[in-house]
Order: sequence, then C-alpha cells, then structure tokens
Amino acid sequence: MKTMNLPKTLSILDLREKYRSGELTPEALVSEIISRAEADRVYNIWITPPAQESIQPFLDGLKEKDPETSPLWGIPFALKDNIDLAGIPTTAGCPEYTYHPDEDATIIHRLIEAGAIPLGKTNLDQFATGLVGTRSPYGEAKNALNPDLISGGSSSGSAVAVARGQAAFSLGTDTAGSGRVPAGLNRLIGYKPSLGAWPVKGVVPACASLDCVTVFAHSIEDAMLVDEVVRGFDESDPWSRSVKRRTSALPEKICLLKEPLSFYGPFAEQYEKAWETAVTEVKKLGLPVEYIDGSYLSEAAAVLYDGPWVAERWAALGEFITAHEQTVFPVTETVLRSGAKPEYTAASLFKAMHKLQSFKQKAHQQLKNAVLIMPTAGGTWTREEVRENPIESNSKMGLYTNHCNLLDLCAVNIPAKDAGSELPFGITLFSGPENEHLITGLSKAFLTGKSQPANETSVLLAVCGLHMRGFALEKQMKEHGASFVREARTAPFYKLVSLDTVPRKPGLIRSGVDGASIELELWNMPLSELGYFSSLIPAPLGIGKVELEDGTVVPGFICEGVAAETADDISHLGGWRNYKQ
Repeated sequence: MKTMNLPKTLSILDLREKYRSGELTPEALVSEIISRAEADRVYNIWITPPAQESIQPFLDGLKEKDPETSPLWGIPFALKDNIDLAGIPTTAGCPEYTYHPDEDATIIHRLIEAGAIPLGKTNLDQFATGLVGTRSPYGEAKNALNPDLISGGSSSGSAVAVARGQAAFSLGTDTAGSGRVPAGLNRLIGYKPSLGAWPVKGVVPACASLDCVTVFAHSIEDAMLVDEVVRGFDESDPWSRSVKRRTSALPEKICLLKEPLSFYGPFAEQYEKAWETAVTEVKKLGLPVEYIDGSYLSEAAAVLYDGPWVAERWAALGEFITAHEQTVFPVTETVLRSGAKPEYTAASLFKAMHKLQSFKQKAHQQLKNAVLIMPTAGGTWTREEVRENPIESNSKMGLYTNHCNLLDLCAVNIPAKDAGSELPFGITLFSGPENEHLITGLSKAFLTGKSQPANETSVLLAVCGLHMRGFALEKQMKEHGASFVREARTAPFYKLVSLDTVPRKPGLIRSGVDGASIELELWNMPLSELGYFSSLIPAPLGIGKVELEDGTVVPGFICEGVAAETADDISHLGGWRNYKQ
C-alpha cells in the first residue's frame, strides 16, 4: 500500500472511496498524516500534534463500527485547541490556562460516534482573540500557500492543517470571523452555521452569546457531511437551539452593498480587482441583484470591540488574567482588559443591545429569501507587518466579518479567483438564521458557475431496506431533504435477498422467474440531492429503475444479480420489515 499516492489535500468523499476499494486503510492514512505534520513543523500548525499513541484508540474503535452506517468512518480531523477532547489538554493558546477535560465537547462526541478520527489540537490566536494567526505563544501559524503571509485567526492552525493536507476537515470557532478569515486566506470553505445550530458545550468561551463552532474543508459537500453529523439540539447546552438546515436552494435575489468597499494592506489593489472579478461572476449566475444599504453593518460591528460587548470576554477570562499577571500575550491582554473599562456599565450594555436589535431586524428583513455577498477580507498582511502594527492590522481584518454573529446571521466563505500568485481571495455569503440552505445553494452555483432554478424539482425514490422509516439510515434520507410519500409494492417479478454484510442489508433483484411482489416505501427527494446521495451507496447496491405493482417505473434501490449467489433469498417474506420482525 503506497500512501505516497495520496493527493496533497484530503477529501472526505475521496477517502471513503479509497477505503471501499481497499486502496487505503485508516491506519496507513494516519501514518502518512503524522509524517506530514512532522515535515511541516515550521508552520506551527499544532499545539498537540498527531501521535500514534493518542490516535490508536480511535483506530481500534473503528472495528466496532460499520463503515456503511458510520458516515465519517475513518475520516481524520483536527480541532482547535479551545474545544475539549477527553484526555488531551485544552490550552486555548495559553500554557498557564491548561486543563485536562474528562469528557469530549458535544460536537466531538458526535463526530467520534460517526467514525471520525480526532488527530490532535491546533494552534490559535490566544483565547480565540484575533484574526491574524500571530497571537500565540506556540508560534505564528504560517499561511499554507505563502509562509511569509498571515494565516488568519483565530482558528489559524485548523485552517492550515486542512490546506496542508493534514486533515480532511477541521473544526474552528467563530465569534467575529475566526471561522471565515482563515478559510479565505488559505483557499478553503469556511462554514459558520446559525447561532446555536451546532452545540458549543465543551468549548472555551470567548463571547458565549456569540460563539459558533465552524468547519474548514475543501468542498461544500464535505462541509455538509460534517454538518449532518453535528447539527442538532443539545439539552445540556444553554446556548443550543434547534435550527434545521433545509435542502440547498437558490435565493430569490443576491444583495450587494451600495456603499463603496474599502481595501487595505500591501495587496489592496489586487484584492479590489479580485472582488470586481467575483462580482462579475456572481452576476453571470442570472439571479436578480439588488444593491442595499449596509451602512449600519459597521456600526453594529463596532459593538464587539469598541463597545460593551467586549466585557463578555472579560467576564469569561478576567479572573484568570488578574490571577496570572504577565502570562497572557501582551496584545491579547490589552484587548481583553479593555472589557473592564468603567464606561461599560449595565446601562451601556442595554443601550447597545437595543441598538443591535433594530439592526438585526433590518438585516433579517433585507435578507428574507436573499443572500448578501461581501469580501471575506479587504486585504492581507505579511506576518512582519502585523507584528509592527498588531492592533490596527487585526482590526481591519474584521471589517467584513465582525457584524455577522451580532446580527444572528449564518455565513460561509468560499474561494473566488485568486488575487495573485498564491494569494487566495474569498467571498462570504450571509443570510438569516433560517436560510442556511440558501448560502449553500448559492455557494454550489458560484463554485460550479451553474445556476439552477430556484424551485427545485424532486424525484420519487423507491426504498426497500435500511433507509425505510424506523431503520438506521432513515436519517440519511431526511438529511438529503427527502420526505416519505407512501407505502407501495413492486411488480411481482423481483427477488429480495439478505446480503452477507454487517449489518445485513437487503438487495432487490429483478427476476424473470420465481419472483414476488416486495414491500417498499416511496420517498420524494430533491433532484439536486440524488446524485450525491447515490454516490454514498456501496456496491453491490445502487440506484436503478424499479417497476411498481401498478406498472409505474421509478428510480429506486436495486442490487447486482451476482450478489444472489452468496445471499439468502428472503423473497417469500415479502419485504425487509417482515424479515426483521
């Protein structure tokens, strides 16, 4: 087995295919990742780097999981070192703050249950306070494409780990842009769900009322696979709420700001041209474009660091900082201590809350069935430039990101055409908390250059086994936007076999003789989801044509005839549900 044939970057879908074909094993993949991490030590990606000893228990645990029902089986991921992984130190980028959690953060528990392999803990701007990636005592995380440039923060190591091929996906956090800026600077997808959609229990708080866990990946499809696993209400998390992400669709319109945009730093001119190119590509999608008033966005954003909301950071960390003089990064301590200013009174906080509420309502009205597009960043800097001017450079990096969580928006960074050689440029798509399906749908259209009708058509799909109601993979149907229609039966010339797999799965085979009418279910699935859904189905199963009892022919699960040679014929039972009973 030659793991050196692995591509430079890793994809969930590609890894799953390699596992299924026997071309790769999780053990070989982890060995390669450990080698890559060692070779890239100068990038300062990791605080707790990948190590065989700590990863082995998760590899052993895969033996108890079915690759076909564990959606992230064997998929390696990295996590920002402000998210708890049981038995591994959490530092939040500050050695003196270190503690050893006894249990996983909720989101980590869900990923491990789905078969994902946690590799280690990644570097970050200390206490998740920064957008540059240089504010860490563990070293400045270097940009994956140009080491002289900043990587973006605070989720610096998580982004660079994915960009350098050391994880298929990674987790960051995002309060003011930390899950989007590093994605933009390292040519990645950076997906920030709606507030509360992904649990934050087990995450060191920055601003608890605004914090989100986010994902970095190389494709929207990979990001959505992670979303399917981790999304959902957690009753033990006071910030959790139930936010359903609907099937990806296009918005009724695209919004751009009518105000002139600002670009900054040594690459300002290149970034401005890249934005103009991106706008041209957006308009080619053929959707209505409206220029809206966004003047209030910067005023809303100012509340985060130039207003009383910064006191929420001090509330979380002030006691530690006061008790540990001169242990925190100087620039980080300066920012955090600003939250203790005497002018930030309870009255000032309520005034800010009331102002934000009016801004929030305006944003949600503007973005009803719409998506706002802005640059993720208006420029970037060399690491040396940030060291010389740490406050102003960091502040400018948040120009187009800081408003997002304050206004309760969802967002995703997607790569646009590079601003220059090894100089990535990203755009961010924003919408309201119930509109995550619109930012994913528009992302797919932009990245492929193809716009589909806003009202998607669906296809009637025949299901005869584990995807039926009440069985293990019913959730997979719902995750792909499918809805149950009715029970049905096949025409009377099919065989149903029980395949010798773990767990056992049914196979529906068309037979000219000795056939039976087999019970099944009909589900409606969005046409846009069918191709991707079909790619998840393991051989010898697949999607083909199934004839129903009334003579109608619909797409549905079928099985290769050769499988009947080693499978048990259960046709006489009339259906999988009878077999299981």
